[in-house]
Amino acid sequence: MTIVELIFLAIGLSMDAFTVSICKGLTMRRKSWKAALVVGLWFGIFQALMPTVGYFLAAAFEEKIQSFDHWVAFGLLCIIGFNMIREAFLKKENNADGSLAVGKMFVLAVATSIDALAVGITFALISDIHLGISVGIIGVITFFVCACGVYIGNIFGAKYKEKAQIFGGILLILLGFKIFFDGIQVF
Repeated sequence: MTIVELIFLAIGLSMDAFTVSICKGLTMRRKSWKAALVVGLWFGIFQALMPTVGYFLAAAFEEKIQSFDHWVAFGLLCIIGFNMIREAFLKKENNADGSLAVGKMFVLAVATSIDALAVGITFALISDIHLGISVGIIGVITFFVCACGVYIGNIFGAKYKEKAQIFGGILLILLGFKIFFDGIQVF
């Protein structure tokens, strides 16, 4: 997986956390870089931690699924991507609050990084992946995207929330197709 592919993957994964960050920004009375950094750290750390956990879980079963690993990676990424797109079209009430309490941020960070756990499983199935670099890129990009999301949410509101989720979903689906076609080694 190239650095460019990892960057696109990281952007796609960060879209759920980005939309939550925008909602956090909406509920804050004033723009605060400190709040933006706190939100960015929570989401960035968990988006980097979850693929690591997924990687080590899947590595234990790698030999048993090696012959169809590209199908697993393709399926997981497409399911995550389609789910993100579906969620963008669902009409949900925005009941986010501006609290940065540890308990609330922990729940949000875990909830928005479950898809990253599944991506970590696909990492174990890809032979040319460097886990440290990959999770570092995911964590750093998510940090910046989410820190900016809080600030943007405070300024512009939720106008682009659905578009960000759709964009992230499409990126993950396209990456899934790329992994699939690389795995079947079309002549």
